Amino acid sequence: MTRRARRTRVSRRIAGFGAVAALALSGCSPSDSGSPGGAGGDAVTGTVTVFAASSLKESFTELAGRFEKEHPGAEVAFNFSGSDSLAAGINNGAPADVFAAASAKTMKLVTDEGRTAGGPRTFVRNRLQIATAPGNPHGIRTLKDLTAPGLKVVLCDRTVPCGAAAQTALAAGGAGLTPVSYEQDVKSALTKVQLKEADAALVYGTDVHAAGDKVEGVHFPESAEAVNDYPIARLEDAPNPSAAKAFVELVTSAEGRKVLVRAGFLEP
Repeated sequence: MTRRARRTRVSRRIAGFGAVAALALSGCSPSDSGSPGGAGGDAVTGTVTVFAASSLKESFTELAGRFEKEHPGAEVAFNFSGSDSLAAGINNGAPADVFAAASAKTMKLVTDEGRTAGGPRTFVRNRLQIATAPGNPHGIRTLKDLTAPGLKVVLCDRTVPCGAAAQTALAAGGAGLTPVSYEQDVKSALTKVQLKEADAALVYGTDVHAAGDKVEGVHFPESAEAVNDYPIARLEDAPNPSAAKAFVELVTSAEGRKVLVRAGFLEP
């Protein structure tokens, strides 16, 4: 923060104290005029930095627009990536206000280090689909179809939630396969199919939904064995705790739930 910005903030606080005093003298209370939302009634301003799983990109970007509209002095900055790498960054001291992970296991990496403020809250769930090129040219209908000779399949790395879920689903379906590549996040896996560098990928249904007509999704029953819960939490060392609290409240609100369900997520 620059000296000028600090002076501006101080002057605003002084002006605010003067307004409160004037209201008291006139027999009014500060609540008569209303105040911006936030932790403890504080105005929600400044940048809130959100570390979020790649699969949340489209829905969280939409929610950020709503958040900034509701709080004109605030701005949302995102870091979208694989949940495991985000957790590692937070544990290594990367400045962030909110963490939204694609599995309880990756959130635990952060909570075990005492990095969260209060307990994480599960806000949505996600389920895998097989992503193929439009029209499903290889006629993939089941998990075992992915083991066909010559078929190029991409999976998320085993360390990230979509990869762990894929391994669980493949085991449940008795479908052992060796992918042409392991990708660091679900968006990278889906991109391989979009670029025709792979014939299929195991990704979240939300990512198939977000891709529109660029890919085709195939449902398979074993995905029910590998549904991921998505937790969200404010971080203990959040640079902007008031904005962090307000953003988490939006995500977990009925309004936030509508946006997420419309994107293909499942209610917890």
